[in-house]
Amino acid sequence: MISNVNRLSLAVGMVIATLVGQAAAAPAPAPSENATINLIRLLVEQGILKQDKADALIAQAQNEAAQAKQAAASTAVAAGPVAAPGDVRVQYVPAAVRDQIRDQVKAEVMATAKQENWAAPNSFPEWAARISFDGDIRLRDESRYYSDNNSNEIVDFAKLNNNGPYDVNPNSSTSLPPLLNTREDRTNQFRIRARLGMKALISPEWTAGIRIGTGSDNNPVSTTQSLGGGFAKKDIWLDQGYLNWKPTDELTLTGGRFANPFMSTDMLYSNDLNFDGVAAIFDHKLNRDWGVFGTVGAFPVDYTNDTTSSNGFDKEESDNKWLYGAQVGAKWAINSNNRLKGALAYYRFDDIQGERSSPCEPWAGAPGCDSDGSRAAFMQKGNSVFLLRDITPNPLNPSTTPQPQYVGLASEFNLLDLNVVWDADLPQDFKLRSQGNYIHNLSYDEGDMRKRSAGQIVNNLDSNGNIESGANAWMVQFTLGSALELKKQGDWNMFAGYKYIQPDALPDGFNDSSFHLGGTNAKGYFIGGNYGLAKNVYATGRWMSTEAVYGAPFDIDVLQLELNTRF
Repeated sequence: MISNVNRLSLAVGMVIATLVGQAAAAPAPAPSENATINLIRLLVEQGILKQDKADALIAQAQNEAAQAKQAAASTAVAAGPVAAPGDVRVQYVPAAVRDQIRDQVKAEVMATAKQENWAAPNSFPEWAARISFDGDIRLRDESRYYSDNNSNEIVDFAKLNNNGPYDVNPNSSTSLPPLLNTREDRTNQFRIRARLGMKALISPEWTAGIRIGTGSDNNPVSTTQSLGGGFAKKDIWLDQGYLNWKPTDELTLTGGRFANPFMSTDMLYSNDLNFDGVAAIFDHKLNRDWGVFGTVGAFPVDYTNDTTSSNGFDKEESDNKWLYGAQVGAKWAINSNNRLKGALAYYRFDDIQGERSSPCEPWAGAPGCDSDGSRAAFMQKGNSVFLLRDITPNPLNPSTTPQPQYVGLASEFNLLDLNVVWDADLPQDFKLRSQGNYIHNLSYDEGDMRKRSAGQIVNNLDSNGNIESGANAWMVQFTLGSALELKKQGDWNMFAGYKYIQPDALPDGFNDSSFHLGGTNAKGYFIGGNYGLAKNVYATGRWMSTEAVYGAPFDIDVLQLELNTRF
């Protein structure tokens, strides 16, 4: 590489010397050819000029030199005597030739420099320019306040499934089921979320991405982790890992584990939720004011085909659980100050509901029951659930036969999800965002729930045993401020909204884990604000006040104070 630099530097120096017309202070020899032609041929020999370009330059130089000689002869006759010995003679180089040689040499030098990567000293290798990093860190102080009037007998069914099975027969069980904390306040919990992502441009059409993040466990809806614990180190999880293929400017195909590809709110899908599977995303601009977009995808929620019994011989029936989603939407720039965006989605959750088992006898040594795998892979709280196992009583002592149980979802879930967002630019540079979301579970049917559960539903019942649930959820939110997305110092906004979520309007395992501390069967308001402290640094305060829609009293207030950064 250094020899090329020296060679190019020598050639450039020779060209410059010729162009400025500096010649040795000696009588000019009687050349047999034009000096410019000799120089061009030297550049060809050195590999600086290509032969075809050199031939064109030589032809032009010969033509202009002939014209110059003719003009010089006429001038000499008019000027008088020939120059005396010792005079300096400067070789004439036409302006056009000088310009072309200069441009050609510059182009050749820069091409070689870029190819051999010595045009920018101390730069990274070529592959490093195709990799970028991003991330964020959030520090949060969270306080949770519970009403003294709350029931203290609300079962934590998520923990029952995780730690179970639990014996529900009071005549044989020696402990209470796991219960939710409903009365003891938890103040000033210091928590952190840290994520680091890498994106690699493999080719113009292909991109790969990986992101790691914190988290107390494999909870899919939160990467927030509580600090403390004796200063123990914190866990890091694979938060994302995906491949993107963009065959056109309007279509993107992605597969792996990636961010939510749908337009939605955290009433249905937490902002921290990532999707496992494949998705196709389409975005097309019709004209200056209108555009359409859409997403279709298939996402495996859980696999149960490899579940084994404790003795290794009995296998459960394969019952894979999937989410299929399709969404279509439109964007409309009403005018320079108003923009409207809306989308309608359909989500089909296949086989996430529970199944009642065939008769089984775990008390007699059976390793399990054939529907154990139908319990939800992850739950928060709120959905109607029922006892999965049909346990045959021990004929020798039926009243004290242990009844170790798991629970499953009583309802199926096929959702319609409507989202609308209206952004408006107001006087005094204020921005206003008005947002609405409505969800309806098309598969909600109390008769089917009772049949599926064989009458074993254990929550969301009134005193007469009637189901207290519903298929609808809705929310509204308004955001007002100098900026809707905070990016620089001094940006600010305030927000307020209300949510109403009936118990079986949507699966309780995937939505925001802060409002009512996650799940369904919740209603209430939230207010807060954001302020930009510096570029990509902002503070947030948020207050949420919620209560149960049906059932025993369960009121929760949550205060969150945050410092957010992104890079």
